[in-house]
Amino acid sequence: MIVTMAYDEDLANRIRELIASEDGYSEQKMFGGIGFMIDGHMAVGVSGEGGLMIHCSKEETEALLAKPGARPFEMRGREMKGWLRVDAESVGTKRALEPWVMQSVAFARALPPKEKK
Repeated sequence: MIVTMAYDEDLANRIRELIASEDGYSEQKMFGGIGFMIDGHMAVGVSGEGGLMIHCSKEETEALLAKPGARPFEMRGREMKGWLRVDAESVGTKRALEPWVMQSVAFARALPPKEKK
């Protein structure tokens, strides 16, 4: 039997507080959690596995992995380049959460807007 945990609503609300006023902002349920989108690109997500999923450039990945609580994001046993997972304990305060979220928003904003389907 597979048991999936609901995503952390409190963490999702804290992210929403930081970025809901951003241009191009939207939300999308995905991967048993919720993705926070900028211009159609996922910037940051909260998953059922806990903590954050953040989108970053491949060039930033190494430096970001050195930060407390950060680790490579894996899907089906494969490391996903340009994505990191950050433990919930490492983003327990607004001061700890905000840099991760805003860096991810800046990265998503730098990507070309996605075509609306």
